[in-house]
Amino acid sequence: MEHANFIDLPILITSILLIVGMLASKLGGRLGVPGLVLFLVIGMLAGSEGPGGIAFDNYRLTQAIGIVALAFILYTGGLETNWKQTRPVLAQGLSLATLGVILTTALVGVVSHALLGLEWLTSFLLGAVVSSTDASAVFSVLKERALGLKGRIRPLLEFESGVNDPMAVFLVIGLTHLVGHPNTPWYAIIPLFLQQMLIGSVIGFGFGRLAVRFINRVDLPSEGLYTVLSVAIVGLTYGTTALLGGSGFLAVYITGVILGNSAFVHKRSLRQWHESLTYLVEIGMFLLLGLLVFPSQVAALAVPALLISLFLMFFARPLAVFASLALARAPSAHKTMVAWVGLRGAVPIILATFPLLEHLPGSQTIFDVAFVIMLTSLLVQGTTLPFVARQLNVVETTKSKNTRRLSFTPTGAGKQDLVEVTVPEDSPVVGRRIVDLNFPPEALILLIHRAGEYIVPNGSTTLEAGDEIQVLGSPEFFEAVRERIAQRRSQAP
Repeated sequence: MEHANFIDLPILITSILLIVGMLASKLGGRLGVPGLVLFLVIGMLAGSEGPGGIAFDNYRLTQAIGIVALAFILYTGGLETNWKQTRPVLAQGLSLATLGVILTTALVGVVSHALLGLEWLTSFLLGAVVSSTDASAVFSVLKERALGLKGRIRPLLEFESGVNDPMAVFLVIGLTHLVGHPNTPWYAIIPLFLQQMLIGSVIGFGFGRLAVRFINRVDLPSEGLYTVLSVAIVGLTYGTTALLGGSGFLAVYITGVILGNSAFVHKRSLRQWHESLTYLVEIGMFLLLGLLVFPSQVAALAVPALLISLFLMFFARPLAVFASLALARAPSAHKTMVAWVGLRGAVPIILATFPLLEHLPGSQTIFDVAFVIMLTSLLVQGTTLPFVARQLNVVETTKSKNTRRLSFTPTGAGKQDLVEVTVPEDSPVVGRRIVDLNFPPEALILLIHRAGEYIVPNGSTTLEAGDEIQVLGSPEFFEAVRERIAQRRSQAP
């Protein structure tokens, strides 16, 4: 069995790093630092220039793992997208994902040319690499902070982060081609853009609808096989789209949205499983990126990279957001919050591997600068989200922690769900009987958790502040219950 020993040590090291990463995530929550930053630091400490001394410089493997990880992150983000909340911000999200990304690319490109002395096309390539908000970073930090944001800020942020990655990928691939083939006119990539977006949208929608019907009809002998089927759906969607010349990332996100807003068997368990898988790939991806970076190389570009990062955070991103949302009827505070949550995560590093693997001039500089931008974005923006939200008065305190999904698996393709809603102190339902609240009859209040005890309610049961109410029903009905309970007395009819 000695021939298998080559894999023993990597398995041990990987397991140790994952465990340390999970513990670091808990520590990060206490310190107010995004767990993604700690994963990155752990990877750097374990790397060739850290005490761990692990030598790793395989950019192609990193790119491959990053593409797979991002596909699953986007798919999971789609599964968790509430289309009812997202539909009103559809135009705004698409504007941010197109105009916003292009403006960011142009602005960062100009500054990069001035500070780094790169060729113009290479400078714009750097701008494209860092142009999109990162789905893994946005989803992760918003979950960690459990921020209840007013209006439609959160749906807009999550939708933007899901659909702007395909745009950034297209720009990076297109500009990489232009840098490598300088005689090619810039407008030659426009048909490629239309092709990628059209094919990605059509296949994503079509595969999503087919997946819902197939999952409900296949009747597999074991519930665990449905997770395997779901993984296969992600791979099938991405692979088919990419081979046909479309955007695989856009396709898997749309497929996830279709599935997440449809009724199918074992939906709850599949969503929970994909959430766990997302945590795994996030930890693994950031640990890997930490191993890949060489701090000594990054240090040489620290000053201009920091200046570019600050320019991106305080000028380029806000300008791109306000320009993209110029026609949106949203308060300036809401737009400012959207601008501040322009988190950059692993995607810039993954995109930076494209020019590296093509051995383009300045590609190592692009990679190192992208790393600094990612790190500073997570540290500065990720840690200050609650503070900035409070200063802008966009925190919805009654919605931050008042709803929690419970473990519940309906039989068949039913739409029922079970959630727990906490009654705020200033809720208009405090001191009133359930029968007097005019809750939808389709939403059934099963239990009330009060002062450590469970109460089986009836119509005459009076609600108190702090009650944790377990509601069973279809999403549209318990959403009405949640809104009724969460509103302030001043908002009550």
